[in-house]
Amino acid sequence: MLKNKVAYITGGTKGIGFGITKVLLENGISVAFSGRKRDDVEKAERELKQYSENVLGIVSDVRSLDNEYGAIQLTIEKFGRLDFVIANAGLGIFKPVDELSAEDWNDMIETNLTGAFYTLKASVEELKKTEGYYITISSLAGANFFEKGTGYNASKFGLVGFTQAAMIDLRKYNIKSTVIMPGSVATHFNGNTPSEKDNWKIQPEDMGNLVLDILKINPRVLPSKIEFRATKPGI
Repeated sequence: MLKNKVAYITGGTKGIGFGITKVLLENGISVAFSGRKRDDVEKAERELKQYSENVLGIVSDVRSLDNEYGAIQLTIEKFGRLDFVIANAGLGIFKPVDELSAEDWNDMIETNLTGAFYTLKASVEELKKTEGYYITISSLAGANFFEKGTGYNASKFGLVGFTQAAMIDLRKYNIKSTVIMPGSVATHFNGNTPSEKDNWKIQPEDMGNLVLDILKINPRVLPSKIEFRATKPGI
């Protein structure tokens, strides 16, 4: 079912994006992934080639529509088609609202929300051709507000609304769209260094397996919004 399919994943150099890329490669999907920093992209590409040679690392900043159009063009040149797009790139800056700078706010909104729009805008015509799938990675913070979360909450609440509205627009082209809202994931996000104490958390490969399951689901059904959390709370 997934043989000869092609995916493009933003924020694929580490964490959730890397985990999703790894699982898709292991299951026969060709993957182009992007990141902002060339060194990170090249390092991740070398590591991912142990799972499949059908991988392409691309330097792209999702805050630039031109960058995203370029990334999609490189994906098509390399693999000839595009079936799945996973908008994963994101960042979090957590400060009280009176201490949050305009730059902090803009970085989160432009990356977490506008970036997802740019990624879809750059890829939607290719997805129409393949009746593909568009997935965004939001957060439980897209439904639950918390202290010091004004910018992050705003971006993730917005991403949930954006993806669900896009789902309605895209379904007439037989393009499916899902927003995934994970809880705590064992990544380097927000300065964390994963260790054994994070074993209770969702792991990046868990996210990859969830995406794989979504892509395998019968085309007649659509899991449009998924909350995904650890079974047990943190210890």
